[in-house]
Amino acid sequence: PRVRGRPSLTTRASPRNKMSEVEDTLKRITSHKGVIGVVVINKDGVAIKSTLDQVATVQYSSLISQLAAKARSCVRDMDPQNDLTFLRIRSKKHEIMVAPEKDYMLIVIQEPPKE
Repeated sequence: PRVRGRPSLTTRASPRNKMSEVEDTLKRITSHKGVIGVVVINKDGVAIKSTLDQVATVQYSSLISQLAAKARSCVRDMDPQNDLTFLRIRSKKHEIMVAPEKDYMLIVIQEPPKE
């Protein structure tokens, strides 16, 4: 199921069209004002697509996948029928949005909105 307002990277189209749709989605996300970078990681926490440099990509991939796994575990411990669908982390410098799916995880890093 799709969360409202969240782009889905999955499709039933051919692999070529699927990659084109993924590329278009990533371009659309990165074009938003304030977006610093986007990382897509596989279920093993390995980056498969990134707009960040290598060091930042590895750091976000590793740390955010661990954090999301822990958050998912907490949600399921509270209610085994429930699951993590979205995670938002806000710090003084960045806002990190995490959309976990079955086979991949989308991580978007952006400047926090001005208050």
